[in-house]
Amino acid sequence: MTKIMASYLLGLVFLLALVLLSTASPKTHYHDFVVQATPVKRLCNTVNAITVNGQLPGPTLVVNEGDGLVINVVNRAKYNVTIHWHGVRQMRTGWADGPEFVTQCPIRPGESYTYRFTIQGQEGTLWWHAHSSWLRASVYGALIIHPREGTPYPFPKPDRETPIILGEWWNRDPVTVIRQATRTGAAPNVSDAYTINGQPGDLYKCSSQDTTIVPMDVGETHLLRVINAALNQELFFSVANHIFTVVGADASYLKPFTTNLIMLGPGQTTDVLISGDQPPGRYYITGKPYQSAQNAAFDNTTTTAVLEYRSVPCPAKGLPKSTPVLPPMPAFNDTNAVTSFTSKLRSLRRAEVPADVDEDLVFTVGLGLNTCPPNFSKNQCQGPNGTRFTASMNNVSFILPSNWSLLQAHRYGIPGVFTTDFPAKPPVKFDYTGNVSRSLWQPLTGTKLYRLKYGSRVQVVIQGTSIVTGENHPMHLHGYDFYIVAEGFGNFDPKVDVKKFNLVDPPMRNTVPIPVNGWAVIRFVADNPGVWIMHCHLDVHIAWGLAMAFLVEDGVGEYETLQAPPEDLPLC
Repeated sequence: MTKIMASYLLGLVFLLALVLLSTASPKTHYHDFVVQATPVKRLCNTVNAITVNGQLPGPTLVVNEGDGLVINVVNRAKYNVTIHWHGVRQMRTGWADGPEFVTQCPIRPGESYTYRFTIQGQEGTLWWHAHSSWLRASVYGALIIHPREGTPYPFPKPDRETPIILGEWWNRDPVTVIRQATRTGAAPNVSDAYTINGQPGDLYKCSSQDTTIVPMDVGETHLLRVINAALNQELFFSVANHIFTVVGADASYLKPFTTNLIMLGPGQTTDVLISGDQPPGRYYITGKPYQSAQNAAFDNTTTTAVLEYRSVPCPAKGLPKSTPVLPPMPAFNDTNAVTSFTSKLRSLRRAEVPADVDEDLVFTVGLGLNTCPPNFSKNQCQGPNGTRFTASMNNVSFILPSNWSLLQAHRYGIPGVFTTDFPAKPPVKFDYTGNVSRSLWQPLTGTKLYRLKYGSRVQVVIQGTSIVTGENHPMHLHGYDFYIVAEGFGNFDPKVDVKKFNLVDPPMRNTVPIPVNGWAVIRFVADNPGVWIMHCHLDVHIAWGLAMAFLVEDGVGEYETLQAPPEDLPLC
């Protein structure tokens, strides 16, 4: 009897172990993305927007850390398209990163491509979006990464989770907007509205019936996963009468802190907890622009959704619902509010920041003006005083190739596609945030990369400039997370500002907002081979050339080497 019982117990333990193993094992998620034109009505207008699966925003992807994704993208639109999985590390899978002519050639109309990658060492909120022309205006969606099954959050588990995606809307095809700007050399037309989960909100005309409603219960804790998918605008975000507890950003956990206001640059995500501790009612969720550039046109409107307590009694038939409460919001140019928020961001645990660096780089970022070429007409030079707008890093305005992707050219040794002489320092030293000489306003053009050895420890001082106008630039690095070890205003001074470095618990991000007329310092280890673009996530700026790319060499052995390209990689 004892042997039978022992055998039974061993079998039970074995079955339990199998169950635990199966629930904790990573999974592979399969999705089909069909990129197509879809009639979308906003602000009393109907526009044939490019969408994924006819949805705006597109599908929300929900995975656990360690899971794989296989996503077949079919292009049924009239434009070329690629999809970028914003913030995903893409360890050795650079072919799946997505930026057009950087890691792949575009998916042509009628063609398809399957992205295959694994989520490794990341938890929280990321997102995906088109990385071709201005299709990102309507081709985007959330990517939610939960901890592995059986692993808790580092904060009390919320009762409810909701992705909140801030977007930007034009009453015309946004691709034609940027093409017109490219032809004329002028700044593109600003957007007509901002959106929350695809809807402008009831402060705009013809929008009240479709305003996004976010449900809430008294006493519950709600995790809002906030994403700024706007093309060209940093945005303040708040919920009336509710306090945020910030717990994460860019799929990295933070030391919790409370605030009633956050700011996100395009590309950034922020996870906040709110409590259902207010009288049952309706409260506005609000997104409003932060505009740091002086004398620049921008969409100065406000998007809203409604946080609605489900315990609110339904109004009598025919009577309108109560008007939601609006939160107080900063002025559009309130840089102090931005600094107050960003200065509170700290990694939850001690950060693995490189104490020493092998590559000490300084990159200037900013706008510029090109003189009108002799063969151009006045209609092609409609920038200030008959010029054309441009932008650059270290005085190089980045030009994408058109016959090969940079990663293909690197892999196969194709000559003439790029050079590896991107300058490690500004070619000319000047008062970067002062009164800059007009002789420095026109950059050179080129497809210049900076080569990094595998495993090198990299520090980049990203210095804003006041050329044309100073501006907050959200700089995004593909293929990597990095630590923001310091930031400040004016010109970076290594003799003074190194003392401000936080090498203990700096925030880990994939997009860093460079303060207007200021600087930020990031550090990372170059442990992911491939070609990785760094660019301003204001899409008008990348169109003008505010970008560069790192070429990270292979290391030693299979696990330090870029994988072979997939068989269905699009052809140029």
